[in-house]
Amino acid sequence: MGMEVAHVSASGMGGMRTAGDLVARMQISRSMRLKEAKGYVANKLGISVKELADPVVMGEIRQDLNIGTMAPFVGGARGIEAKLRITELLGIEINCVNKFRNKVK
Repeated sequence: MGMEVAHVSASGMGGMRTAGDLVARMQISRSMRLKEAKGYVANKLGISVKELADPVVMGEIRQDLNIGTMAPFVGGARGIEAKLRITELLGIEINCVNKFRNKVK
């Protein structure tokens, strides 16, 4: 049930429109509870927990940090590049990023 719960809470936060995907990653990769995951992500982004669910604030942050947006902008990170930036920002590992790194070496 862990994965399903994380997906439900991520969708409820707006997924990639806000910070739902980032919070879900912390829940899955570090087995954090929702409140703890929100606090961790907010701290890493330098914003309040309340701002995590604000699509305007998160749109600007996602664009500034180049960690993927719903509507990609010219030159903006997409796919594996966005995930690579997320691993660095949150201090986590994502399997597909690790596989990509190993393939490039």
